[in-house]
Amino acid sequence: MFSLDWIYYAISWILLTWHSAWDAIGVPVDSVLGTNWAWILAIVFLVVTVRVILFPVFVKQIKSQRAMQALQPKVKELQEKHKGDRETLQKEMMELYRKEKANPLMGCLPMFLQIPVFLGLFHVLRRLDPAKLNKTLYGWTVDQFDSASSAKIFTAPIAGKFGSTADELARLGANGTTVKIIAGVLVLVMMGTTYLTSRQMILKTGWAEDPQQRMVQRLMLYGIPLSLLISGSIFPIGVIIYWVTNNLFTLGQQQWVLRKFPPLVTNPKAGSTASRGPAQPAKIGGFLNRAKPAAQVPAKPTAPKVAGPKPGAKPTNPKKGRPAKRQG
Repeated sequence: MFSLDWIYYAISWILLTWHSAWDAIGVPVDSVLGTNWAWILAIVFLVVTVRVILFPVFVKQIKSQRAMQALQPKVKELQEKHKGDRETLQKEMMELYRKEKANPLMGCLPMFLQIPVFLGLFHVLRRLDPAKLNKTLYGWTVDQFDSASSAKIFTAPIAGKFGSTADELARLGANGTTVKIIAGVLVLVMMGTTYLTSRQMILKTGWAEDPQQRMVQRLMLYGIPLSLLISGSIFPIGVIIYWVTNNLFTLGQQQWVLRKFPPLVTNPKAGSTASRGPAQPAKIGGFLNRAKPAAQVPAKPTAPKVAGPKPGAKPTNPKKGRPAKRQG
């Protein structure tokens, strides 16, 4: 059976390293405002460490999404051409993606790579039970384990969760009402920031033409945030802190990347895209990134046109009608 111990050791090492670093620079180990900030900051900078490592993958994700967006007109043509023949449509689309070197799955790759980190932190924090006998697992010392198991955020232990039993709360020395309030607020913040990260990307890149891609976008936008309302009750508070921090980091990182690699836009007017060529990067400017209106160039006055003779009309002789000259 495949073992995830290497992930648990890696997560523990990053957490303990950051905790030692904050302790070394003078962050109080004891509780301040009901919070052990050295452990909270250790979780926050676990996010920073992972996101810095995955940043090149995130940039590849954005470039892949731009490539997929540029192919949308061709995808729409294939859908019209093979309407009703789903098998042929899928083959043609896969051939198009292969030819253009576009990967539809690249958009989800950063999220998939972060799943092991999330599972590792979930497992490590779930072990922070003072009743555990083996406290030195995954490279922890007894003192580090005891310090982390008693760490709190606004008097709620980071190892506690919304659904903690009375026995678990008693071992952690926590108040059930306080844990539920802190965990409940954090779950709502987690849901809200998860929705905003998906919405930010969709508003910038637009809805996909491919039905499968559109379904994935809807799942990311609505399905995942709603699922957190239930699953959030089993997450330790420390894991929710990790998730919220990760979402905030994503919002800032996406804003930077979207400015550096602006999304592609096409002219919405029918028939105008053919004359202007393929999709071009969207121009970002003006207030709140709204496009500035183009300057109006005053039209030059044109000389009045003189009506010509009608077709078939007899030419007029300008000399006709003048009096003849007398001969002397």
